[in-house]
Amino acid sequence: MNQPKLFEQSTESVALEDVLLYALGDFQSRGKILANRELALDRLHGAFVRSFEKFGVPALSDEVLAQGLRSLGADVVEVPNYVAKRPFRVTVSREIGEKALKWFKDRQLSDSR
Repeated sequence: MNQPKLFEQSTESVALEDVLLYALGDFQSRGKILANRELALDRLHGAFVRSFEKFGVPALSDEVLAQGLRSLGADVVEVPNYVAKRPFRVTVSREIGEKALKWFKDRQLSDSR
């Protein structure tokens, strides 16, 4: 897989699920606990930014991230805007967390080849 050059558009399309799984796996690979724990979306934001950069996709809105996380099976609760900058709380099951970490590690391994 060739890396796109600066200002060059990537012709490869990336699935939202891949971006999300990579981010959740990245979060866990840094020694942080994800599974069965309510986290503010803001707490996961750095992992999402690294995932956007990895796949060369523009940053997604909080609403798109929340909907995508729901599609993965995560429990996402919206809180009022005055409570948090990114007004969502996310709880990921152990199964989804394990799937994300495995996906992340497999991707890291295939990228290093």
